[in-house]
Amino acid sequence: MPRNRPRRAAAGTSHHRASPAQPVIDGLSSRALSEVHRLERTRNYLSPGDVAMALREWKDYVRRPERELWQDFEAGGGVHWDCCGDPLDARALLDTVTQALSPRTARELRRLIARSDALWNQPSPSYLADD
Repeated sequence: MPRNRPRRAAAGTSHHRASPAQPVIDGLSSRALSEVHRLERTRNYLSPGDVAMALREWKDYVRRPERELWQDFEAGGGVHWDCCGDPLDARALLDTVTQALSPRTARELRRLIARSDALWNQPSPSYLADD
């Protein structure tokens, strides 16, 4: 009678490969997330997590107080952009990524970007006193 091979579990190894944790983008379907992750793996201008990071950078930037945004404009760029990333470059990356995605996934991502763009495009409050 032939002897049975020892199981992989008994040997301490598993036949499943552990993949690194992928960043989750709130508001995207699992189908869209998998397409974004595939795009990040296959394009030479992207690294895993770049889209989530760019979306977070842009979202955080547009939610800053207006006085800080004005200081960035006067200085010709943010003081900390060299170390922490340029939010305007992040927004440009998001535009590039939406062009590379399928129409359905691009629509989902554009919907998330549009929320932050709406804050960016809000008119400034009037500082003139109403008489």
